[in-house]
Amino acid sequence: MIRTATPADVPVIYAMVRDLAEYEKTLHEVHATVDQLHEALFGEHPAAFAHIAETDSGEVAGFSLWFLNFSTWRGVRGIYLEDLYVRPEARGGGHGKALLRELARICVDRGYGRLEWSVLNWNKPSIDFYESLGARPQDEWTIYRLTDGALAELGGAGV
Repeated sequence: MIRTATPADVPVIYAMVRDLAEYEKTLHEVHATVDQLHEALFGEHPAAFAHIAETDSGEVAGFSLWFLNFSTWRGVRGIYLEDLYVRPEARGGGHGKALLRELARICVDRGYGRLEWSVLNWNKPSIDFYESLGARPQDEWTIYRLTDGALAELGGAGV
């Protein structure tokens, strides 16, 4: 079962964000707090949205966290999937596919032009899974990111 996340889900989403970061070997980069996540999802101006995958017994199996983007090429919005995570004990049960199917349904229903996400190059199980659904890598593009001191310097705040 896939459902829209509620404020009561924030602590379990936060725990899974940390689990995902640990799997990706980047737990040291998680600076967000439960309160920040709550504000981002349920504040006055939400920055992101989330869905929960539940097992038949009602236990949380995984989540997706996403936000809207915009394509100047297509002239419409799309969804950027920031995180997709299924707990190890629930993998293979169709929860990841169900979460992606829900996001694809939202795109179709709302007339959005695409559903995008990033995956680490070494994460072959995820790459294989995504490609089995028809997703294709965008090999011509390289992601760039400004953070910390470089972001502050370019933004005029100095270091």
